Amino acid sequence: MSRPPRAFLVAVPGLLLAAFGAVHPAQLDAATAPWWTTLHVILLPVFPLLGLAQWSLLTSAPPWLRWPGRVAAFGYAAFYGGLDAVAGIAAGTVVHAQHGATPVVGAVFTAGDLVGHLGAACFLVASALIVVAAVLRAGWRAGPGGVVLLLASVSFLDSHIFWPRGVVTMLGVAAGMSWLSFAGERGAAPSQG
Repeated sequence: MSRPPRAFLVAVPGLLLAAFGAVHPAQLDAATAPWWTTLHVILLPVFPLLGLAQWSLLTSAPPWLRWPGRVAAFGYAAFYGGLDAVAGIAAGTVVHAQHGATPVVGAVFTAGDLVGHLGAACFLVASALIVVAAVLRAGWRAGPGGVVLLLASVSFLDSHIFWPRGVVTMLGVAAGMSWLSFAGERGAAPSQG
């Protein structure tokens, strides 16, 4: 695949999540519960695409970076999907059924936050390994994209995709991944495996 399409493809998940973040309710209450639930059903297959983009960016990394990075990308997809299902779909369903927030919703959010933090931490680890691999391949050309991706990955630890910070975070993820895709292609041929 040529550089522009790959650079675009790895940016698409972040761009989609930024767009969805712009319409994500700031609060979950009886009025927003139906859209909250529906949005998280829609997002269920979108969030793992970030892990797929990470997996792709690790293709040409040396095995000692590639495999731990791919395990972390998988961990992100699995655990962050749990957040989406629990704090998104389940919490929205509970609030809608109970016509408002109750202590049950707090317990649901606590469970969702736990898996979400694990997922976001895995995302950060995979991003750091992507940056190391890109710097090894492309040197200083990878620097700007690496800085943007790492800053966005740290922000993702607690920003989710909520407006405005989460939207900016996802735009940073998209820009950083795209930049690193361009920079990484200038290195040696991809390794196999």
